[in-house]
Amino acid sequence: MKKIIQVTQSSMPKFDEYINEIKDLWESKWLTNMGVKHKVLKSQLLDYLKVPNITLFTNGHLALECAIAALNLKGEVITTPFTFASTTHAIVRNGLKPVFCDINPDDYTIDVDKIESLITEKTTAIVPVHVYGNICNVKEIEKIAKKYNIKVVYDAAHAFGITVDGISAANFGDASTFSFHATKVFNTIEGGAVTYKDENLVKVLYDIKNFGITGPESVEYVGGNAKMNEFQAAMGICNLRHVDKEIEKRKKVVERYVKRLSNIKGIKLPKPQEGVKSNYAYFPVVFDGYKLNRDMIFEELKKKNIFARKYFYPLTSNFQCYKGRIYIKKTPIAEYIADRVICLPLYVDLDLEDVDRICDIILQH
Repeated sequence: MKKIIQVTQSSMPKFDEYINEIKDLWESKWLTNMGVKHKVLKSQLLDYLKVPNITLFTNGHLALECAIAALNLKGEVITTPFTFASTTHAIVRNGLKPVFCDINPDDYTIDVDKIESLITEKTTAIVPVHVYGNICNVKEIEKIAKKYNIKVVYDAAHAFGITVDGISAANFGDASTFSFHATKVFNTIEGGAVTYKDENLVKVLYDIKNFGITGPESVEYVGGNAKMNEFQAAMGICNLRHVDKEIEKRKKVVERYVKRLSNIKGIKLPKPQEGVKSNYAYFPVVFDGYKLNRDMIFEELKKKNIFARKYFYPLTSNFQCYKGRIYIKKTPIAEYIADRVICLPLYVDLDLEDVDRICDIILQH
């Protein structure tokens, strides 16, 4: 039986490195509630991401949900349906109405030329998504936000470690939110973060993630429990030591895919963005006019124990849970890409021989 190749695989430090990092937790017995490991990781991430403020969370979804809550948004939020469920759910769970904007066909991020036509007197924010490590047109989004006096919260789950013209992607918008899920470029097992400039959000985000408690006998917010525990933080401390080398390893896998699959009719590969230093988070391929369609490729790989992912499919605007609840504006480009895109396996320890095997399966028909 041929070995199973999953679409991704978690990066982990050496066993002894992690054990050494958590050893002192048996001495302190301090396992959560913003302990020593949490404080260390927070400090290190402030430095690595070059941001003025960061708040850590137990996962990326709650980071986004709490960031939206902290900005006290109302009414309508313009966003993209070409994303993971978390983005739209975070908006709706805050009592807001998502207004779906189409994407551009080049990098699959929100189409900035279509945002203004969707703005109404009820619009209070834009929630754009950096997709696969492709960065949104942050300059144009900032211009629009200033023109209409609305907030911008970036879903930056795919953008850890990326820079744009030397500026960390964590610095854009009123807030940027990250996922440190086990399958991400940088992980804390589960985890997430919000980065932001406004010092006033420091206490608000802290309180919201800790049940809204603001003092021994005071609860000012309807908060939740979204604290990152010490074991998660310890994993982050270990993984952060190696993340740059891991990104370099990912780059080699991507380069092999590009070498094998470039210039083939019907196969569209991701293009590097000008000025963007990538993190090589994903390798999306669009099959458009190829001899096999996306679903056929997916099944052919699956027969060989290779598990790619239809990511993102379906669009969040097509989720059953939203049918009849909100008006869904058509987003034809997002629909078109969602029906044709697949993410091929990509992780640090993926052998180049296995990349060749995947490419052979795609090309042999």
